Amino acid sequence: MAMAAPEPPLANAAPELRRSVGPWDLTALGVNQVIGGAIFLIPAAIAQAIGTWSPIGFLLAGGAMLLIALCYAETASRFSSTGGAYVYTRAAFGRFAGFEIGWMQWFVRVSSQAAIVSGIANALAYYWPAANQSWRQVVIVSAITLLIGYWHVRGIRESAWAINFFAAAKLIPLVTFIGVGAFLVDWRSLAPLPDIGLNQIVSAGLLLVFAYGGFESVAVIAGETRHPRRDVPFGLGATMLCVTIVMTGAQAVYVGSQPANASSATPLADSAQALMGWAGAALMGAGSVISMLGNNAGSSLVASRMLFALAEQRDLPSFLARIHPGYRTPAVAICFSTAVTLVLAVSGSFVMLASTSALARLLTYTGVSLSTLVLRKRNSPAATFVLPFGASIPVAATVLSLAMIAGATREQFTAGGLALAAGAILYLCNNRARVLDEVPALQRAGGD
Repeated sequence: MAMAAPEPPLANAAPELRRSVGPWDLTALGVNQVIGGAIFLIPAAIAQAIGTWSPIGFLLAGGAMLLIALCYAETASRFSSTGGAYVYTRAAFGRFAGFEIGWMQWFVRVSSQAAIVSGIANALAYYWPAANQSWRQVVIVSAITLLIGYWHVRGIRESAWAINFFAAAKLIPLVTFIGVGAFLVDWRSLAPLPDIGLNQIVSAGLLLVFAYGGFESVAVIAGETRHPRRDVPFGLGATMLCVTIVMTGAQAVYVGSQPANASSATPLADSAQALMGWAGAALMGAGSVISMLGNNAGSSLVASRMLFALAEQRDLPSFLARIHPGYRTPAVAICFSTAVTLVLAVSGSFVMLASTSALARLLTYTGVSLSTLVLRKRNSPAATFVLPFGASIPVAATVLSLAMIAGATREQFTAGGLALAAGAILYLCNNRARVLDEVPALQRAGGD
């Protein structure tokens, strides 16, 4: 596919991000980020925990996460700038609270991208055993990471094309699996529903909720969306509807085609093989690799925009907010995030950072849910979409987020706390540098 030449620099003006992303592009990004590798890997664990309740569990978890997504939708309808939850919590609770949310979002995105690209290298080794050699893994990881970074620099439309392609490509095997399974599975095997205890519900519930994580990425690229206050809420709603249907359907087919106590590292591939033979297993195997590639591309896009948003608001050094004059993309932020991702992936350091993702995501959800209430009270900026039923949905979303935080492990609390402390130090250092930089300018203005 030929890529468009960069536009000439804007005359007599600093370059700005190009607003060319539409509602379906946002939906594709959300689908890419939610449907990553998890749906191909966790169905067996969920089925072992709650048996034939698991498809209902996926449906209920989708409904629960919709409450949080709706809070994002209302707050997103107030803003048109890049940053998502960082922008909302900054407006509601001040600069420092917003920075901590934005820092954690960026931190988790780059470590997640590093983990996923390493997973892609391992998945390719299944089909090409020679890829297990360390130097070949470094080459694969580097090639994928650098190519994605280069593609994002070339333009937001190029990024959207890639993400749209991956979203469609990952849905094809899943929809095929669900469609074929609908006719071949004996649905009577899903009844009767077994008795389950509270411990089973809690353990499965946490896995299910995290399986829906990633929808919040839709809000981050509002600064490149044509009509952000309208299109971001649409993209959030469409994402949740799509992923809930697909993941619930996939789990139902899996449970109907496999023994309740089946244990497998590749559950959907095993189920597809039982239903469709080797072709089904190959289809799901290819789908998992494509899904990880799409998720990786989306993570890279979101990480760079989070870094750009922090720098744009001067919560990080302003050079990170520089925009390419021709491509109109945050090229410095893209290159910096790509470099950090590559170092984490090649060194394997992302493994040590994995525990931070849980607390980071839950703090973000809590911050947005509370921001919905605070910004609604102020009504500044005004919302174009307001949730019905008064405060009930934001309150329910806040309670859900806090309940999930309470379920976090000691390791997750420790890792998340250290990441927050590192963010606080970074904030104080940047804030001091920013103030020192502003003093001479104020002195010059006073002298004039």
